[in-house]
Amino acid sequence: MESSSHRITQIRVRQARLVAQLGIDVLRLGDDVGSQKGMLISPALWRKWLKPKLAKVIDLAKKTNPKVFIFYHSDGNIMEIIPDLIEIGVELLNPIQPECMGPKEIKRLYGDKLSLWGTIGTQSTMPFSTPEEVSAIVKERIETLGGDGGLILAPTHVLEPEVLWENILAFVEAIKEG
Repeated sequence: MESSSHRITQIRVRQARLVAQLGIDVLRLGDDVGSQKGMLISPALWRKWLKPKLAKVIDLAKKTNPKVFIFYHSDGNIMEIIPDLIEIGVELLNPIQPECMGPKEIKRLYGDKLSLWGTIGTQSTMPFSTPEEVSAIVKERIETLGGDGGLILAPTHVLEPEVLWENILAFVEAIKEG
């Protein structure tokens, strides 16, 4: 009898093949395997159970369409598996949450192999900073992370209702000035 995990992997592989054949630009994958303080499961278990399935999907998509860009999403601190993600073909990591992972450290360690998406905290900067602080943080991220490309500067998640409109405007204006 076939396991549900195996059936899901087969479905994901067929989906990856189909969308790659259709000529998509980006394949978005993800598992949400991180918490604020670290992995939700041990890296060893992730490597045993999730990495091979993810690698199979990425490999098939790349064989079908070598130009497809591989996007991976996981909230939280997943520092321990970033090298594994790069190894199996992930090219864009989302989100880079400054509340639990250091954007500068990730850029220093992996910036030549991985594009970063996020770095503007939705648990910190956007709801709790002044517009001037938002602007300063955005400009600092552009300066320290964006100089050689590989940065999609964005809030790390949806903006909740308590985020001041002035902070959103400060974010946009700082990017324009950036």
